[in-house]
Amino acid sequence: MDQNISILIVDDVGTVRSFLHQTLMHLGIDHVREASTATQCVKSCEEQHFDIVFLDIELPDGDGKELIATLNEINPNINVVMVSAHSTVDNVKDAIERGAKGFVVKPFSPKKIAAMLKKFYPDLELV
Repeated sequence: MDQNISILIVDDVGTVRSFLHQTLMHLGIDHVREASTATQCVKSCEEQHFDIVFLDIELPDGDGKELIATLNEINPNINVVMVSAHSTVDNVKDAIERGAKGFVVKPFSPKKIAAMLKKFYPDLELV
């Protein structure tokens, strides 16, 4: 399996971005970028192809769930995974109905991130 999966992490909390970035790198994913706002997320997705976007629900300049449609317009094959500390049934249901393909609850473990990657890429060889 080609390990050239490209991932964008979108979260306004630097420590969350850093932890997720380090987790992905330890799993063998080398193509990882970060954004801290909805605006940066859209710009990054317009400039570069991403296979997966880990997207926080609450961003300083918008609702992450509202970004899903925009990201799917930019790249219909993108896998949007919502990330939130607020894992209410309504939040999860709303995100999935809007086109998210996964939901990860903060705080999350490296094992949960690995499972999410395997969901999209079953043949992926993780370190």
